[in-house]
Amino acid sequence: MTFGDLAQGILGEQVSGEGQVAAGLDVTGLTADSRRVKPGMIFFALSGVKADGAAYVADAVAKGAAAIVCAVPLDAPLPVFTIAEPRRALALMAARFYGRQPQTMVAVTGTAGKTSVASFLRQIWAFAGLAAAQVGTTGVISPGRKDYGSLTTPDPVALHELLSELADEGVTHTAMEASSHGLDQHRLDGVQLSAAGFTNLGRDHMDYHPTVEHYMAAKMRLFETLLPKGSPAVIFSDDEWSGQAISVATAAGHKVLTVGRDGAFLTLKRVEHFRHKQVAEIHHQGEIFEVSLPLAGDFQIANALVAAGLAIATGVAVKTVMKALESLQGAAGRLELVAQAKAGALAYVDYAHKPEALAHVLASVRPFTSGRIIVVFGCGGDRDKGKRPIMGEIANRLADIVIVTDDNPRSETPAVIRSEIMAATPRGIEIADRSQAIRAGVAMLGSGDTLIVAGKGHEEGQIVGSLTLPFSDHAEIRKAMEEFHP
Repeated sequence: MTFGDLAQGILGEQVSGEGQVAAGLDVTGLTADSRRVKPGMIFFALSGVKADGAAYVADAVAKGAAAIVCAVPLDAPLPVFTIAEPRRALALMAARFYGRQPQTMVAVTGTAGKTSVASFLRQIWAFAGLAAAQVGTTGVISPGRKDYGSLTTPDPVALHELLSELADEGVTHTAMEASSHGLDQHRLDGVQLSAAGFTNLGRDHMDYHPTVEHYMAAKMRLFETLLPKGSPAVIFSDDEWSGQAISVATAAGHKVLTVGRDGAFLTLKRVEHFRHKQVAEIHHQGEIFEVSLPLAGDFQIANALVAAGLAIATGVAVKTVMKALESLQGAAGRLELVAQAKAGALAYVDYAHKPEALAHVLASVRPFTSGRIIVVFGCGGDRDKGKRPIMGEIANRLADIVIVTDDNPRSETPAVIRSEIMAATPRGIEIADRSQAIRAGVAMLGSGDTLIVAGKGHEEGQIVGSLTLPFSDHAEIRKAMEEFHP
């Protein structure tokens, strides 16, 4: 694509630097990573949390960059374009550069449930015969691929390259997660959305957002800025932040569709809890559907309702959606049943690594746990430290046995992290080694007990210092089950 076509309406005029960029120059790519610069690429010198892209301009110049885009004028031996929001410019230009994306794009935001909603929506679409994909924390899943990922919302260049590939594969419908970081950093600004969803809001990323209100405001960019006016906004009705989300989406001119016990579009009237499923009565525009959802936990019903609302809003028949709900598979590491002891005890893995999520998962298994709830968990290093005692208190209150262990300590001292959790967990048992902690939890299981290993979910590694060591909660549970409950 030529520079003129790519930059039109986005970059404006060159403000500094030497030389000029010819409008007819064939741009070879876009990047904010100087290590990836190749001749003919445009380098976006972004200011980040850990580094300032301006420090890498010389490297980009040496590698043949055709132009620089940044927030402040720079002296450079090539054209420099200054723009107030270079991150947004990168997203819009990446969308233009790669061109294609699936015709129906849906984004879901919220603190918990994004991965499950995206997964459920993909499954409902597939059940309806549509070529569907999901993009998010667990990676990319489509009819032609299953790639593990690490970022909830990829950077815009990687995202639009991926969306173009999915479109080329024939994917027509894609559900993606919209993290607060991704929204705040304009990563989704070039995505052509058909609908958007909101699940809930709790404490998370307080190492990035100065206040919970700032965190919520970042989430609300999805409705205020990115979702085209008049589009469906599916909002879970029963969260304490639901009212604000509804107000924002309404003010933005969207078609607000609420789901949940207080929902007007899909109303949850009755739920019966069983060990491996739930039977829910759902009302929609005068019709009553009894749905057997093959997943445990109230929060799974909430996620399923948001996904169902988004599926209906994007054209799937209501009866087809309700039938699809009965065949849903849980997202990887989301209250995922990993093993069952012969005496009937259940062992689950869950990604809960924030206070509300841990509370939800522990509360969700209580109705079908006739014995004790045993939880094994820790907290990640280099992340919000304030949530550690909060999660300790929640575990102490809602579980019968609490084992505090290491999560991903990263650069922090693991013992310090554990001590900050243990301060609010007087009944807690501290076992540093995560493998041994899981082993201890499995060894304790008796008839009617439920074990929750929380925090890492689908992850297949443990980050210690700068190393990612192979580790799977799933594998450790199964190994311990074979030892103690053969």
